[in-house]
Parts: sequence; structure tokens; C-alpha cells
Amino acid sequence: MSSREDDEVLARAAVAALTRQLELTPKPGLPDPRDLRARVTRRDLCSLRWSAKALTPGLAAMAAAARRTGRATPELRAELGSIGRCTEHSVALTGGGHRGALWVLGLLVAAAALDPGATGADVTATAKRIAAHTDRRAPRRPSRGSSISATYGAAGARGEARAGFPHVRRALDALATARAAGAPEPCARLDALLAVMATLQDTELLYTAGPHGLRHVQAGARGVLEAGGTSTEAGRSGLAVLDDDLHARGWSPRGSGGLLAGALFVDALPVTRV
Repeated sequence: MSSREDDEVLARAAVAALTRQLELTPKPGLPDPRDLRARVTRRDLCSLRWSAKALTPGLAAMAAAARRTGRATPELRAELGSIGRCTEHSVALTGGGHRGALWVLGLLVAAAALDPGATGADVTATAKRIAAHTDRRAPRRPSRGSSISATYGAAGARGEARAGFPHVRRALDALATARAAGAPEPCARLDALLAVMATLQDTELLYTAGPHGLRHVQAGARGVLEAGGTSTEAGRSGLAVLDDDLHARGWSPRGSGGLLAGALFVDALPVTRV
């Protein structure tokens, strides 16, 4: 298989991981296949699936850039940033969305291309080396996420990447634990999402709900896990309460959704590697 085909395989695997995250249900405060509350309709979800597919060329280009560069250099970081901004523009033409997931998946796809033998924590370690460099071509105006990070001292998307995606690793551990306990795969993925929500300083939540709201969501996620997780009756009951609560308040833990997609991508690498 050619190098170009290798890059496309990684890109398609990343989009498949994002699609699996989108299709998972019930996700507290996040888009999923249910057509219940008016906040997210089936039409909206179809748009999100379509725009997820629009990430494929950009992700393949990121993989190609990493493979061509061969090392985690400042030049690679700058090229990934440029590709990411172009991809955001293309995705906006299809309905938008997935900005946070693109950041996570782009770095992980580049890391996987840079170190073809790596899996699990090794992939996140390679992504950490890439993210350690400053994107010299990035716009100088602060983003909403970076402004919120500065205001509240949260790590934010950049801090998460520079730390080697600790919440991707946390999600991978939660997946492994739930599977080992015999949980069905959807429940294992929901438990992984809740494990991320329980500790992530989600800048989207900080923006919409403030520190008190963030702590409220974190406590709710921990409560479901402490009740036994989503494969138990108590856990499912707790998840339903949390889901209703977040939708009623209009709070969406979007950062957790993107990180779960990243974990599902890394988790699939042994079967998608060429």
C-alpha cells in the first residue's frame, strides 16, 4: 500500500471514530441520534455526520505532512496549523462544527503517521512532542477558548495537547476497564465519556456555565460512574437524570466529546494500521 493510501486510511479511521462518538447515545448535553428535545434534531445530526466526512482531506493532509517531515518540528506544527485552518473553512461550508475534534484528531493522526508502530499512550506522547512547538503562523487574536483558559486558569485545548492528552488516556483506561468488566461496547464508550467529563476543565462549559456549572457537570459525571457506570441500573438512572439536567440548562460538554473521539481513534489503531 502506498504512503498516500496510508494517510487516507488514518484519516478515514479518525472520521469513523468521530462518527462513532456522534452516534453514541444518550450523551449528556451532546448531539446524539435521539429526536427528543428541540435543541438537536435528526437533521442537525445528519449535518454533523456530513461535516465530519468533510474532515477527511484535511486529516489526510496532516498525516502526509507528518510522514514527509519525519520529526516533531516547529515546521510541522506550523504546517498542521495551516492545514487545520483551511479544513475549518471547508467544513464551515458543509454546516460547520467539529473544531475541537479537529484539533484533537489532527494532532493524533499526525502522531500516528509520524510513529507508525505506536499505539495507545505512545501516540499521545508523540502528539505531545508536536504540540510543544508554537504555531508561528497562527492568528494573533485570542480565541474564545484561549481567553476562557486565561480567565479561569484552565488548561484548555492547547494545554491538554501539550500535556499529552491526559483525558484521551483517561478515556482509554475507562474503555479497557469497562470492557474487562463485561460491559457492552456502547456502555464502555459512555463510561469513557463520563470519565473525561468528570475531571476535564471544559472551556465551553466554563464559558456557558461558569466554574460552578463546570463543577456541577463534573460531579454529575462522577456520580454516574460511582453508581456503577452505565451498564448498571443505578448508573443508567443517574445518566438519565444528568442528561435531562444538562439539556434543560443548555449546557454542552463539547470538549469531552472531541476527546472521546480522539480516544476511539487511538483505540482503533491496532486494527486500522496498514
